[in-house]
Amino acid sequence: MQKKQVYNPFLPLNEYIPDGEPHIFGDRVYLYGSHDKEGGYTFCMQDYVVYSAPVSDLSDWRYEGVSYKASQDPIYPELKYMYAPDVVKGNDGKYYLYYCMGGDYGQGGYHNPISVAVSDSPAGPFSYLGNIKYADGSVMKKYVCFDPAALNDDGVIRIYYGTQYGYEEEEDFLTNGRLEEEVEMFGRTKEEILSYPDSINGAIMVVLEDDMLTVKEEPKHIIPYKVKGTSFEEHPFFEASSMRKVDDKYYFIYSSWLNHELCYAVSDYPDRDFTYGGTIVSNGDVGLNGRSEADKLNMTGTTHGSIIKINNQWYVFFHRLTHKSDYSRQACAEKIYIEDDGSIEQVEITSCGLNDGPLKGSGSYPAVIACNLTNGHMPHGSNCIYPIPFPNVTNLGEDRFIGEIEDKTLIGYKYFDFKTLKSVGLLARFENDENKVVYDGPIRIDERGTGDIGDELVMLESKLMGSGEYVYKDKENTLKKNIDKEDDNKECYFDIKIEPDGDILGKIHMQDISQEDEDGFSWKLFESEADIPDGTHALYLIYHGSKKVQLKEVILK
Repeated sequence: MQKKQVYNPFLPLNEYIPDGEPHIFGDRVYLYGSHDKEGGYTFCMQDYVVYSAPVSDLSDWRYEGVSYKASQDPIYPELKYMYAPDVVKGNDGKYYLYYCMGGDYGQGGYHNPISVAVSDSPAGPFSYLGNIKYADGSVMKKYVCFDPAALNDDGVIRIYYGTQYGYEEEEDFLTNGRLEEEVEMFGRTKEEILSYPDSINGAIMVVLEDDMLTVKEEPKHIIPYKVKGTSFEEHPFFEASSMRKVDDKYYFIYSSWLNHELCYAVSDYPDRDFTYGGTIVSNGDVGLNGRSEADKLNMTGTTHGSIIKINNQWYVFFHRLTHKSDYSRQACAEKIYIEDDGSIEQVEITSCGLNDGPLKGSGSYPAVIACNLTNGHMPHGSNCIYPIPFPNVTNLGEDRFIGEIEDKTLIGYKYFDFKTLKSVGLLARFENDENKVVYDGPIRIDERGTGDIGDELVMLESKLMGSGEYVYKDKENTLKKNIDKEDDNKECYFDIKIEPDGDILGKIHMQDISQEDEDGFSWKLFESEADIPDGTHALYLIYHGSKKVQLKEVILK
């Protein structure tokens, strides 16, 4: 049976599983992760589900069902959401799920212990077992219990966890208010925070007994908290711990303070002497070939994932952002290569991902598999949801499309294997008051979120004021306005290219169909001949026009 094609995101387009931890159990690879709600207003609003695929066919992902519910944890409903989990096979042959609970926007997510559930099957369902605890039965809450990852290291059960903020490296930490911030954020007293001889922050490991619950070896830092002067200084640990053993080396995968990248560090030991290795992937391709953060190729924001070897090929699993927020994230993957010296070169994000090579240069593809989407000044998220307009993957009901496509928007697909391509078609429509997506939930702009929206402004607060009019404040707290006006006389079209700054190989003109379709909900096919040479190429669509456009499908003939 011939394999079907697979692209990024590789799960159904209505599925949002971030923080992916892939593991092979038997002859299948299982993906564990958080579970976002499509268009949700905060992280991880849904119960855990599991997908799996045969190791021989990564295009054939199967829904295994709900594996565990937040309501099974005793702390529910005080905290309603389950954050990034991991699963490991115990020495008894059972499967153990490790996770932490949190509330809206992560509130309370640093306050609690690590919870554990168990199942006879890697797909679940899992049953609540308890919290990680000491031998006397007291709950283990040493350091900050967050984002647990699990490793069965030849029979030794290791749990990695933690988060890290740089406050304690500030010289005036005790007097500048940062200590009080940690008290509120971590849910600990000043006395407890100051009692740590190293820091309550940082990447931590604890060894468990075979019961998968009881502390066997006291938790400890695996990399220095104080990063100045170390190999981690430019890419400090923030969250998203994950550990993989590659031959006789330990690879620690984590999300850095930059927040959009998965980094790695390597050691001969599971609990010390790690040296920073580099960035594996950025969800904005920042750093790739020297790309600056200002030139990122997507909205960037939180990332979390890990690496895995499947059929002699290494992959990195991560997630992308949709719906102009950090709260609707989708699973993606890319091939990576571990060199003979143990290094991993940063990989670019693509549309083909897990596919065996480039996608076929013919047929119809969902527009939302674009790996690059930028108007030239995309924002950074980090626990944010933006009400201001910029190109984004979104939905209205079962329609999933790219919305708010504005003048000079670049939409990129990598890669296709083109053979005698004759035309490129777009299933598209003009955006109007009837069909545009209007988010009506709570707005949250984190202080770390930056919106380089036109005037390089930092979004501090934002409010929808009326049809196309937004009011927000810049760094000097000065009120600004962004008025979305349309010039009905300006031509609207897409340039077709295989390099962003390359030759125009076709031009797709869009005529106004408002008189034919008064409600604006019908999609229309716009086509153009395209002079794309045979071979493997990217496909770039660059929009020109003052009217905003929505794009549902790309059709190659």
